[in-house]
Amino acid sequence: MTGPGYGHPADGLPPQRALMTGRAVFTESYAVIPRGVMRSIVTSALPHWRGARAWILARPLSGFAETFAHYLLEVAPGGGSGRPEPDPGAEAVLFVTRGEMTLEIEGTGRRLGPGGYAYLPPRARWTVQNRGAESLGFHWIRKAYEPVEGVAPPAPFVTTEDDHPPEPMPDTAGAWATTRFVDPEDMAHDMHVNIVTFAPGGSIPFEETHVMEHGLYVLQGKAVYRLNRNWVEVEAGDYMWLRAFCPQACYAGGPEPFRYLLYKNVNRHPPLAPGRLP
Repeated sequence: MTGPGYGHPADGLPPQRALMTGRAVFTESYAVIPRGVMRSIVTSALPHWRGARAWILARPLSGFAETFAHYLLEVAPGGGSGRPEPDPGAEAVLFVTRGEMTLEIEGTGRRLGPGGYAYLPPRARWTVQNRGAESLGFHWIRKAYEPVEGVAPPAPFVTTEDDHPPEPMPDTAGAWATTRFVDPEDMAHDMHVNIVTFAPGGSIPFEETHVMEHGLYVLQGKAVYRLNRNWVEVEAGDYMWLRAFCPQACYAGGPEPFRYLLYKNVNRHPPLAPGRLP
């Protein structure tokens, strides 16, 4: 089954008669990777994964966004990994967009369909398998966990989007809402992966400018997004990658909600030297 409003890359290549000019751009403060350039020839194979290909949409880059990596994985029936994570200090969020995932965490198995969400702390033992009859699609967001003395790391958990009603943002009458999967006040978590929803015509009515880095994958709808000094059209399947302090705002357009999966780093002091944790 395919999740409603979760977007996915197109397969194959454009015809030879197609124009090459599009909306892809990489600037000093943001990148836009449109759905139309997420083709099969730009995928990566990963060690210890079978029947899988990955669109690596973001990775730490010095002088740009440095805290996370964002993958979109496609796993064929019978594929998966018994050793998915190579870094024992990495935490992760998985979000399923199509098919069915069999996820095992510390020996306990769970099945996740579209909208399924899992948080995996550092040093967790987990595996992913596609035991269904159709392709499995999911987001995998990785971050090096930043420990804090006196604060225990989070426990793993599995949930679904349906179990977390969107929370209206202040003074918006519900035109802008956020689906939160963890408590923002929980200092154990140093990253949030939420779903942001705008009703048609809803907006971010000011230019947000902040220390958090962002990865935004558009799940549904379309909008005009303000990124630094530019307005950019985006639609379902597009990806936006923002460094810290990149100004941002948006207007949602079209007949359906505009929704995106959002990563941000939270709840930690900035390191005062490269590679050094507080």
